[in-house]
Amino acid sequence: MAITGSGSLAISLVLFVISVAFLPKGAAETLTVEGQNLATDNVSVIEGETATISCRVKDNDDSVIQLLNPNRQTIYFRDVRPLKDSRFQLVNFSDNELRVSLSNVSLSDEGRYVCQLYTDPPQEAYADITVLVPPGNPMIESREEMVSEGNETELTCTAMSSKPAASIRWMKKGEELTGETTVEETYDRMFTVTSRVRFSVTKEDDGVPVDCIIDHPAAKDLLAQRHLDVLYKPEVKIVVAYPNGLTREGDNLDLTCIAEGKPHPRRIIWLRVDEDMPPHAVVTGHDLYIENLNKSYNGTYRCVASNAVGEAYDDYALYVYDAPTTIPTPTTNPVNTQDPRAGEGAPQKIDHAVIGGVVAVVMFAILCALIVLGRYFARHKGTYFTHEAKGADDAADADTAIINAEGGHNNTDEKKEYYI
Repeated sequence: MAITGSGSLAISLVLFVISVAFLPKGAAETLTVEGQNLATDNVSVIEGETATISCRVKDNDDSVIQLLNPNRQTIYFRDVRPLKDSRFQLVNFSDNELRVSLSNVSLSDEGRYVCQLYTDPPQEAYADITVLVPPGNPMIESREEMVSEGNETELTCTAMSSKPAASIRWMKKGEELTGETTVEETYDRMFTVTSRVRFSVTKEDDGVPVDCIIDHPAAKDLLAQRHLDVLYKPEVKIVVAYPNGLTREGDNLDLTCIAEGKPHPRRIIWLRVDEDMPPHAVVTGHDLYIENLNKSYNGTYRCVASNAVGEAYDDYALYVYDAPTTIPTPTTNPVNTQDPRAGEGAPQKIDHAVIGGVVAVVMFAILCALIVLGRYFARHKGTYFTHEAKGADDAADADTAIINAEGGHNNTDEKKEYYI
């Protein structure tokens, strides 16, 4: 008598039921041993995607392979699917493998699946299906919308409804921040993770992004970002618009106060430290204008800017120099208009050099004159000779010498003088 394929399947099922029914008590547990020829793999799958279960036999002697769900219901017996769930589809069937796919996986599909091989004794191998559920888009909340510099802010990041629980990291300007994490398991075996981070802010943190990064096996590149909104007091700087150089008597002075802050400074004040403003001083917004400077205006002028966070100031030291009487000698070294000692020092050095040069020239001229005069007198120096006593050396006595002397009283008319 010929047996059809469906008849063969029915006979195999009957034989399997009879063999289990006549096993001694406790023998069913002994059958759930690790299969010598049977192998399978655990599967992790993201919810909504497809899982594949493979039951593999190394050396099959025409034994029947079947796949059971966690409730031990037969999904596939050989290449036949008794279970009425169309999500299970046969991928491959042969003497050495039964491969089945499960589409649109949900959390209810998670559990232990059984591969059975009808040998004597039967063999089983287990494939655990783990369903991964990625968290929803993370959310960052701040304790306050804006924070002032020097204060502490707190950010909270939440990753909801994931499986397994997600992990959260914080990053700010390339550096990782340490947060406090709490994990809550919900009724449907899902997890909600919350992380809080606290840190102090400075004005340099204004506009800086803070990242909440979610790490989860079912998600990649999942993060939330928040830019810091930091309030800070003004930064003040005084700029000299005029003059471009030394401030001298009779000149005009024009100063501009530059102030930046968050919020933007709305109040700008000009004042003279410890003294009253000059009568010619005019304040227009950020500018201070003083005309016809004189030395009584010397002092420190201050620009004060303020906002809701605080106030700050910058100082300008005014020193008025004498009006120039000569064209100043060009110099390659700039003069510090803020330092009175530097302004006075430069003209003094120039005057001393000029005076020293003049004195040197005069002394040199005097020395040259003395040398010329000396040489002149040396050339015209001579000896004065007369002939009145000529022959006196040969006389025997004084009277004779007088008588014999040429040019005596008898020769007075012939007296001659010679200059050599």
